[in-house]
Order: sequence, then structure tokens, then C-alpha cells
Amino acid sequence: MLIRWTTGFGHITVAYIASNFVSDSTTSYLQTLLRNDTGDYLAGVATWADSIRYTKWGRFTSGFHFIDAHDNPPTYCGVDYDRDCKKEAGCVVSALQNYTSQLLDTELPLWRRAQAAKFVIHFVGDIHQPLHTEDVARGGNGIHVTFEGKELNLHHVWDTSIAEKLVGGIRRKPYPFAKKWADELTEEIKSGKYAAESKSGWLRGTNITDPIATALGWAVEGNALVCTTGKFLVTFEGQRQKLTCLGQYCQKARKPSRARSWERTTTKRPLLSSRSRLQRLASGWLLGWT
Repeated sequence: MLIRWTTGFGHITVAYIASNFVSDSTTSYLQTLLRNDTGDYLAGVATWADSIRYTKWGRFTSGFHFIDAHDNPPTYCGVDYDRDCKKEAGCVVSALQNYTSQLLDTELPLWRRAQAAKFVIHFVGDIHQPLHTEDVARGGNGIHVTFEGKELNLHHVWDTSIAEKLVGGIRRKPYPFAKKWADELTEEIKSGKYAAESKSGWLRGTNITDPIATALGWAVEGNALVCTTGKFLVTFEGQRQKLTCLGQYCQKARKPSRARSWERTTTKRPLLSSRSRLQRLASGWLLGWT
């Protein structure tokens, strides 16, 4: 499941799930660093990186949320760090390397390490969204769709509309809804159909001492979906398509043990599908901090 969207609901949900998996020592360390001893210590800062990217001070971080793979979908998909990460502006892979290093640097003042933690919490969520690892149509922003009667772009639909529909809509503050959904997903990861797989394979390739290789591996995995289930990026670029959430997919998508699949109503051809990577955020990265 790949979730991130404008209200912050996606990032907040992922952060709550992460807090359900981290070790006690990591919890204590981050609660002290972030000056928040409640269960919201990760969720409360999960959207901070989005909130500062358009400020005068934070404008330099705007390119840190993605890496534009200059591949050729659907013929070829792939992320090349040297080719795709802009040297001057940076990218989500280099940002994770930079801020992970800062977070682990005990010689830096606490405020610098706290700021780095906020960036890492957010960017690990961003990098698991395939459209954050693709250059075509500006990561799907140039693909126009109609979803629930609204004219939007595909990137926004993935970031915002899909998950909000799955939980029946967000009213007022997203935190209670995110916490409830996170607890449901946590149980599926711990004891549901994904329990065996999460314990045996989700941490494979994760190395806290090599953030570049770890983050690049995540980017490559997500980007591959652009070719395997995202051929629309080339075929439908510049056209407006109608997307719908078919009942069976909505029901399956509520659990991380199921694939997410979205279909174009005219042909019933799958647009997007992916499996959950939530525990990679929780265990794969955060557990390595302490």
C-alpha cells in the first residue's frame, strides 16, 4: 500500500504504523529528540516537510520529495542515481542519505537532529510512491483524470483521493482516522496474511549504514510498477480518463495483505497495483536509528 496525500492523512497513517513497530529505545530516543512523549511523536511531524517546502526558507527542499527516472516506460523502467538525481537540486535518495547522516551525528545540536528526523520520516513515505520515482508526465501530474466527479491529475488522485475514499472520507482533523486505520493495518502486518512475508522479506536490502543503496532499492522497486502496471503513463498522457474504485478492489485495498488495483472504466484494464511496504518504514529504517 502506497499512501501519501495533501491532507497529510497518508503520512500520518504511516507514522502511526511505524510507532507501532519501533523498539522501546528508538521510541525513547525520538520522543526526547522531538520533544513529544505521546503516541503522536512521529505522526505529529509526518507532514512537516510538506509544510515548509513552499516557504522562503524551505524552498530549497522542494526537489527532495522525488527522483525523476529518465527511463522509457512501458518499454523500460529503471532508476539510475547518477542519471536521475539532480546534482544541484538533489532528490529523495540523496535527501535520505543526507538527513539520515545528520540524524545519526551526535556532534550536531539537538535541533539539527530533530529537523533531520522530520525529513527522514516524511521522505521514506514519499519514496514508496511510484509516481515520486518517475519523470513521465511530471510524475503523473500531466495525466488528467476524472475521479468521483472531480477533474484532477493522476498524481493527486494517488496522493489524496484514493485513500480518503477507502476510509470513507476525512472529516475535520485526520489524526483520529489515521490512528484507527493504522491500528487495523498493524494487526494485519503482525498477525494477518502478511505476517510471514513481513518477517522474512520486508527488511531485505535495508542497511542503515548505506542510506543511498537502501533508498535506491526502494525507488527501483516502486518505479518498476510504472512499467508492469502503469503503461497508461505513455498511452494516456494528455487525455482525461475516468477512474473509479470498483467495490471489490476497495474492499481488498483496506488491508495491506491485498493488492491495490485501479481500473479505467472504459476497458477494465488495471492502472495501478502495489503491495504494502509499511513495515519497511517502521522496521527497516526507524529501528536502525538507535
